[in-house]
Amino acid sequence: MKLSEFKKALQTVDGVRFQTPAGSDIPAHFHITEAGLSTKHFVDCGGTIRKESAVSMQLWTAEDYQHRLSAEKLLGILNKVGSLIGDDDLDVEIEYQSDTIGRYGVEFSDTHFQLIPKQTDCLAKETYGIKPSVDTIKAVQMNPALTACSPGSGCC
Repeated sequence: MKLSEFKKALQTVDGVRFQTPAGSDIPAHFHITEAGLSTKHFVDCGGTIRKESAVSMQLWTAEDYQHRLSAEKLLGILNKVGSLIGDDDLDVEIEYQSDTIGRYGVEFSDTHFQLIPKQTDCLAKETYGIKPSVDTIKAVQMNPALTACSPGSGCC
């Protein structure tokens, strides 16, 4: 989910609710302990230099059960993050504690935000003769910016 979509969804709710991938509600007294720009600059296994950026928020719960974050206050937090990301409409990632810090995508469903598991992937499948999945091919065709190795670019 892009930041613009996240903000738009916040404008339709009174309270902010998140659910884990298993469908459990994250306690309503959660805090946003961090919000900002998360950037990963790396070399994939095929030798291509890549850079990924996302708006990241960390959810945390404590024992202050009366705490509630309003949609309006979360919008204010995200507006402050705007100074870090400029005009980019980046994906939103949520960090939440599981066995370790879990990083999730997010989708909006009627009244709550659903945490979506993220998966590892090889970004240089062509180098190793691994055919990309049909879903990957469709995603890249719809948005060539998803890969620095576009058809016809000579890098694959």
